[in-house]
Amino acid sequence: MTPSTVIDIGRQAVEVMLLVSAPLFIAALATGLLISIFQAATQINEATLSFVPKLIVVFVTLIVAGPWMLTVLTDFMQRLYGSIPGIIG
Repeated sequence: MTPSTVIDIGRQAVEVMLLVSAPLFIAALATGLLISIFQAATQINEATLSFVPKLIVVFVTLIVAGPWMLTVLTDFMQRLYGSIPGIIG
């Protein structure tokens, strides 16, 4: 196993991690932005007002994108385990 192989596996792992986490982060970011605009417009400064909608939106996004996320992770792990004989030998 060469250092370039280790770096390549690490790069692929980071790419998969970013790809899988992106829907949840984008949903939370968009929800937080909308709640912040609403709070600024109505001058309501309640910290818990943004927490519950974000939690609900992230949960719904997880339900909707969950199967895709699991497929991406499973494919990556199968490729990784399948490449072990080539990496070792």
